[in-house]
Amino acid sequence: MNFSDFIDKAFNFDDYAQLLPLVSNSLIAGAVLGVVGGLIGIFIMMRDMAFAVHGIAELSFAGAAFALLIGADVVTGSVFGSLVAALILGFLGTRARDRNSITGVLMPFGLGLGILFLSLYEGRSANKFGLLTGQIVAVDDVQLTGMLVLSLVVVLALILVWRPLTFASVDPVVANARGVRTSGLSIFFMVILALAVAVTIQVVGALLVLALLITPAAAAMRITSNPVLTVVLSIAFAELAVVGGILLALAGALPISPYVTTISFLIYVICRGIEYVRSPRRRHQV
Repeated sequence: MNFSDFIDKAFNFDDYAQLLPLVSNSLIAGAVLGVVGGLIGIFIMMRDMAFAVHGIAELSFAGAAFALLIGADVVTGSVFGSLVAALILGFLGTRARDRNSITGVLMPFGLGLGILFLSLYEGRSANKFGLLTGQIVAVDDVQLTGMLVLSLVVVLALILVWRPLTFASVDPVVANARGVRTSGLSIFFMVILALAVAVTIQVVGALLVLALLITPAAAAMRITSNPVLTVVLSIAFAELAVVGGILLALAGALPISPYVTTISFLIYVICRGIEYVRSPRRRHQV
């Protein structure tokens, strides 16, 4: 395949207007997931839990694959797998070192289980591929409703514990001394994170969930230290990545994940460039 063939495959806007209604549910879901990813990503970065997200995603994938195999609801299976992983990490991984080692154990186990279930599944290959890399036309009205409900639960739960969770994330020792129940908050946050991962997998897939839950927040933190502005930028970056990725994926014959991850990566690179230009060391050298 030469470069022009690749461009035609990745960006083909023929009949784009006719195809756009097919992803109306996905656009709504993507916009909501942008808010979820932008909000929870801030705490993932503050709590240094990027690796844990991947571990939860792998067990979420295994749960979704098992549900697909037995003909059950994929979202329910995904949520169940995420919650199992989150509770294991929450109760056993109280310290970062323990959490990372447990995540390293869960990741291959979850991925292996998921591949096993998918290999036994005799249905459409697109359903298998979609669990790993996401898909844009598979969000029906029932799935959309479930995703909206779960997303609302995540957002409301984050708002409910925003202040104590921020305190416990920035300085857990002082927060614990001030009477904040940091251990309980950690378990609570892991459950919220599990729901967010399960919802996000439905659009971007299990392998590339980090692009929506981590990269936007990481990019925002590179260019501002203002808490409010960081949240606003994180949500904006996540929205741009997921909604922009869906719109571009509709114009090509590729899965949604390459578009979402590329946009998210470019945003991060641009923010790193802005950080470099604005850095005091850089100004001193100039």
